[in-house]
Amino acid sequence: MSDTPVTFDEIDRRILNALQTDASQNNSELAQNVHVSAPTCLRRVKHLTQSGVIERQVAIVAPHLVGARLTAIVEITLDVQAAERMAEFEQVVASEAAVLQCYRVSPGPDFVLIVQVADMPAYHALAHRLFTSLANVRNVKSYFSTFRSKFETRIAV
Repeated sequence: MSDTPVTFDEIDRRILNALQTDASQNNSELAQNVHVSAPTCLRRVKHLTQSGVIERQVAIVAPHLVGARLTAIVEITLDVQAAERMAEFEQVVASEAAVLQCYRVSPGPDFVLIVQVADMPAYHALAHRLFTSLANVRNVKSYFSTFRSKFETRIAV
């Protein structure tokens, strides 16, 4: 897979929009919903997957129903921003299940993390594991969600 944007037509757009709404559709249902034949649909989905446009298909779980009631948005600033030190930090947070997303950002902090945990004691334990025990973390600023007014996974295509 490359980072070169993939060109696609209206059929591909309809397939992508339909899958972003409901990826549990079987090929026949998807083909019917986007108004193409089942073989055409299957070929198009396979191409979109192989080209990397479709990264993966997942189920989106309601966090509060599985015990993850606290969402934190965490800004991290490192002492040393050398490429290898930033990669080390990314490797550490990648292994932590509670870290749902990790972004290198600029300007401001070096990273922004989206974290989902059960409660404040769980966040405290995570913060100790990831931030206070790592020598290269200079500053941590955490924001705790009090209400989620929008959550969307769709990308406009």
